[in-house]
Amino acid sequence: MQILIYGYLFLLVIGFLLLCLPVFHLRPIATIDNLFITASALSTTGLATIDIVGNYNFLGQLFILILTQIGGLGYMSIGTFILLMQNKSLSILNSEMVKYDFSLPAHYNIFSFIRNLILFTILLELIGAVLLSLVFWQAGEDQFIWKGIFHSISAFCTAGFSLFPNSFEDYATNFYLNVILGVLSLIGALGFIVLTDFYQTITGIKEKITFTSKVILHFTFWVLIWSTLLLLICDAQIANLPAEDKILLAFFQSMAAFTTVGFNTYPIAELQAAPLFFILILMFIGASPSGTGGGMKSTTITALYAQLKSTFKEDSEVIYMNRKIPKARLKMATSKFFFYIIVICIATFLLLLFQCQSTFELLFEAVSALGTVGLSTGVTSELSNLGKIMIVVLMFLGRVGPLSFGLVLFSPEKEEALIEEDIAL
Repeated sequence: MQILIYGYLFLLVIGFLLLCLPVFHLRPIATIDNLFITASALSTTGLATIDIVGNYNFLGQLFILILTQIGGLGYMSIGTFILLMQNKSLSILNSEMVKYDFSLPAHYNIFSFIRNLILFTILLELIGAVLLSLVFWQAGEDQFIWKGIFHSISAFCTAGFSLFPNSFEDYATNFYLNVILGVLSLIGALGFIVLTDFYQTITGIKEKITFTSKVILHFTFWVLIWSTLLLLICDAQIANLPAEDKILLAFFQSMAAFTTVGFNTYPIAELQAAPLFFILILMFIGASPSGTGGGMKSTTITALYAQLKSTFKEDSEVIYMNRKIPKARLKMATSKFFFYIIVICIATFLLLLFQCQSTFELLFEAVSALGTVGLSTGVTSELSNLGKIMIVVLMFLGRVGPLSFGLVLFSPEKEEALIEEDIAL
């Protein structure tokens, strides 16, 4: 974990130094903004303090896209793929780092996972780029091929970076663009475990998908259904739109928050209080493990739900979908949830010291940064230098995982014989 975190920190520093070069700029850019954009790209967040198109030339945009791709796939997976293509064997350290980076099960086949990860990524991003280019061409956009490539990679890596100043608000009713971006984001957020399981099931390598994939698909389906309905019902402005437009808008915006892709087809700041709070909850939950999305992860939330349910029913075992969840996973889920809450509370408190915006706006920004989502109520461009540094730290923690950072921070202590005591709860 230490090596993995140091690796991302090294990439952040190198990317920041390169992005500061004038060859990438259209005009002089503040150093802190270059650092912010680098961290946002490497963490696949998409928050931006400055307009990318108005400040970076084509080379700068391309470099930001490369950082986004590295952040989405993970530098270890790319390096491991290169080793495998050279017919070199993987060390135990390489394998363990990939497993940590993608939260893979202990006995998962690394070779198969990495191969499928790279091949699926190339194929899906290529298809997405072609389809999006056609949509932009029909819409009369200039540089439609570049915009197709950029937004395809940004969507699949759930980065949320856009070459349009208002994201996709101008395409809120464009059915084809909403569907293409939605599919790319959902596949990226579902994760490569699900993709690999489906591929191996279809090709006959194994009979059925794993329990992890079933949990992810089940949870994702119901969250998208209920979140779309809630946005349709709770926001009066969305509810007054034509039927086909409001369904498309509600689905896309709930999907963008849940998958942590961070695109928006509706001005986030104009959402009413209740749906805006619900968007925050979706960002907090986040995508699924082994994918390109951030957040708490769907499997963590389902494990916590199963544990809560078993406590209420006074069951001796924690059961979800007729399967017993191992105690080690429950312990990890509980720790992850608690540590996540601590980080958000500390970050929001510090932002309130640095900034003059409302508590909810800064809380929303903190959750978006830690969850690597990229949605904002408009606070990002108004951040002070200290506020920007705080968000950079949150985005970095969101990429490496708050719990992973905590495990590195608190080294294991020597075990001693302890007396067990009961405590009131």
